[in-house]
Amino acid sequence: MKQAEYDQWKEKLGEFREKTEAFYAGEIDKKEYKGFSGKYGSYAQRDGKAGMLRLRFTGGIITKDQLKFIADSIETHHIDLIHLTTCQTVQLHNLKPAEIYDIMERALEYEIVTMGGGGDYPRNVTMSPLSGVEEEYFDVTPYTKAAGRYLLGLIDKKKMPRKLKVAFSNHPENVSHATFRDLGFTAREDGTFDVYSAGGLGANPKFGLKVGNAVDPEKILYYIQAMWEVFLAYGNYENRAKARTRYMQQTLGEEGYQKVFQEKLQEVLASGEDLTLQVEKQYLTKTGDGTKASGRWVICQKQEGLYAFHYHPIGGVIHPSKFREIYDCIKNMDQVEIRLSPDESMYVINLTGSEIKKLEKVLEDGAKTLFEASVACIGASICQVGVRDSQKLLKAAVEAVRASGLPDDALPQIHISGCPSSCGTHQIGKIGFRGGVKIIDKVPNPAFNLFINGCDEEGKEQLGMEFGTILEKDIPAFLVEVGKASHAYGKGFDCWMKEKKEELEMIGKKYIVG
Repeated sequence: MKQAEYDQWKEKLGEFREKTEAFYAGEIDKKEYKGFSGKYGSYAQRDGKAGMLRLRFTGGIITKDQLKFIADSIETHHIDLIHLTTCQTVQLHNLKPAEIYDIMERALEYEIVTMGGGGDYPRNVTMSPLSGVEEEYFDVTPYTKAAGRYLLGLIDKKKMPRKLKVAFSNHPENVSHATFRDLGFTAREDGTFDVYSAGGLGANPKFGLKVGNAVDPEKILYYIQAMWEVFLAYGNYENRAKARTRYMQQTLGEEGYQKVFQEKLQEVLASGEDLTLQVEKQYLTKTGDGTKASGRWVICQKQEGLYAFHYHPIGGVIHPSKFREIYDCIKNMDQVEIRLSPDESMYVINLTGSEIKKLEKVLEDGAKTLFEASVACIGASICQVGVRDSQKLLKAAVEAVRASGLPDDALPQIHISGCPSSCGTHQIGKIGFRGGVKIIDKVPNPAFNLFINGCDEEGKEQLGMEFGTILEKDIPAFLVEVGKASHAYGKGFDCWMKEKKEELEMIGKKYIVG
């Protein structure tokens, strides 16, 4: 980060401190403070007595120095709750105002900018977490970084759409959900990008519309600028609930949106502003040490002899001590870095076989099965807008499934959101739950709506079908019964779901409340 950029961001923190002091002194209410603080990547928690801070890492990439900074901050401020998010960020919770100020300011020294981590601003740019080290069409990392830098420069300019989310994917697995973000770049075999726009999950979910075909990677900033210009001209600023790019599909129609996007793109191209990228690609020079490694969470990289380790703390809630433990383990390992994933996982990449054996001992507390690697938002015990406690539900479900003795392939990774916002991406899970309330005999009961058969793979995208409402207390039993039926079929959950979907529906009907 250049000194001028550092000074610019640091200067903005004074206003945040002033408003935060006013909020905790009771001089402004929670709604007004939320509208202001989100710009800085911070929100008050549900009880209004503590706050959270979102550390954004473009593409989910965390360097060793940044990892050490997080570990130091945790120990200095005795931070007891940390959540890895579906936008590849690190959320620090239960913070006092002075702690937020200190971490926010010192983070700048490590090129961690919290600005735009919330509110109506460009959010963290996401990408496939193993880009550059797995078999792929091409490495999207340098373009992700360039997009992140460019979007930070837009934070203080004209009005933006709410939560402008930009994503890059390196192959059709599409783990970054690039085909249904506000703007998404999907790699092609020929070394170019297809571009999708005006997508998003949550209320009124939409898959993105294709607005670019075989786009030269060096031209991506023209598309980002065009996206901004389209929203400035056609976005809904009057109704904040609809100030998202996906609502322009409704107001303009699919063809109409694609037409205006192309018009704005041509205006940007004709403006004379040179937005062409000249990225400097970095190449891994490390080689293996001849030691072989294998295991449930060990991944062979495309670089011969090197490995990645997949670590998924339950619900994305990582024990605070892990940051120090991971740092101490990898600090002297050449070219090793952390990658956060949109499913709340963490990958440690560029490990030799002997290095991975050391790391496995540090991260043995993670998920043991695909089901235990399920996704859950932070939930209503913390989040202001949450309806249900997603973390509590996942914990109960994991305990029930463990007690049943089901094998790894009996259940899929499920997705749990505490409210319709879909922070837990429930709409694209093979099994998903959205928090709500069910009134029975005039008494409100904690409940979740069940979604089934969602898919995020490029070319096969499908929103989960909303099947009905299940009382929260019954969901662990429902999942155990589903797992037993899947296991009895003998081919794993995916085959059972494909070939015996009616069995899942029959089980669901037993638990649905009318």
